[in-house]
Amino acid sequence: MQNGMVNVGLDGTDVKILKTLLSDSRLSYRQIGKKVGISTGTVMTRIKKMEKAKVLKRYSAVLDHEKLGYELTALTEVIVSKGKLLEIEREIAKLPTVCCVYDVTGTTDAIIVAKFRKRSELSSFTKTLLAMPFVERTNTHIVLTTIKEDFATLM
Repeated sequence: MQNGMVNVGLDGTDVKILKTLLSDSRLSYRQIGKKVGISTGTVMTRIKKMEKAKVLKRYSAVLDHEKLGYELTALTEVIVSKGKLLEIEREIAKLPTVCCVYDVTGTTDAIIVAKFRKRSELSSFTKTLLAMPFVERTNTHIVLTTIKEDFATLM
């Protein structure tokens, strides 16, 4: 493991390309090459390789959810019975307000991160979870202040 990279054959140049894409995924191959100090062709080849290896899964915009009206962020602990955890997690992941689904250790089976415009949406979401077969109970935490929310800082 080098630079935190699991054995997928990435070197320092690949890491620089990834960091550049994390800062602005709209850059052209030429612009990335200029920033990293390599040719456009090399950038294209390396990005295609990382896409094929699923290191680069997709390109997306980073939204300000609060400016879009999603003022509530909820972390919901879910306890599932009868060994149906993965099936339930997959169903929960399909719900439109769900941002993250984590399979966790401890007394809780899963933690869900979801965003809502108003309390009634959160209420409906919670009732949807509780109506799912094999969901025994939930415990929801409301985020009061977001200090940091940035998945692009892992590199």
